[in-house]
Amino acid sequence: MKTLDTLQSKLAYHFSDSSLLSLALTHRSRGSKNYERLEFLGDSILGFVIADWLYHNYPDLAEGKLSRMRSSLVRKETLAIVARELSLSDYLILGEGELKSGGFNRDSILADTVESLIGALYLDDGFERAREFIYTRFEPHFQTISAESTHKDPKSRLQEAMQKKGMELPEYEIVDTKGAQHNQEFTVECRLESLSLVAKSTARSRRSAEQAAAEKVLDLFVDYINQQRKLAK
Repeated sequence: MKTLDTLQSKLAYHFSDSSLLSLALTHRSRGSKNYERLEFLGDSILGFVIADWLYHNYPDLAEGKLSRMRSSLVRKETLAIVARELSLSDYLILGEGELKSGGFNRDSILADTVESLIGALYLDDGFERAREFIYTRFEPHFQTISAESTHKDPKSRLQEAMQKKGMELPEYEIVDTKGAQHNQEFTVECRLESLSLVAKSTARSRRSAEQAAAEKVLDLFVDYINQQRKLAK
């Protein structure tokens, strides 16, 4: 396991109380002293900060649309992306069972850990520290969210993200087909040539495979935006 100093360097913040950081990384499989209370706290802070950002950036939207946008930003998959950007799986403290079953790479655990980390930052240095973390780590996701995108499928969202950045549209290609005609599986590749981003997915229908591949490329695109932001600093 990498040291907590390495993680704190990634966070650009060193805890006054390092035990808070350790607790934020400790899964319940390790014992009764775990991150669940911090997760509860961080979940509330994250929800408020995202709601506040949406309220001020979309002054004309009704409550229903704002709620759907908030749900999209705080969903498990988005939090897991944030966790992987920080390599949180390298620092998780898990029980033996979770270690053997690959819990260190499970989206649900990674998402919970991001929330517990937010709670720990709040307790160690106050609300502004927690909000700064959220703004920094969610900025790429802020850039790709819109009131309309929360209703749309991954292919539509990916296309809109490309158009927003003035980039060429994604391309889709069936690269493999298996099984009898009545029970086929399609493997589709989605490509963003200009960024050299590629992902494949397999499903029972071509449309489902395309949507799944587009979702993967959309996540890769968010990672790309995040990397560009870091290089610009």
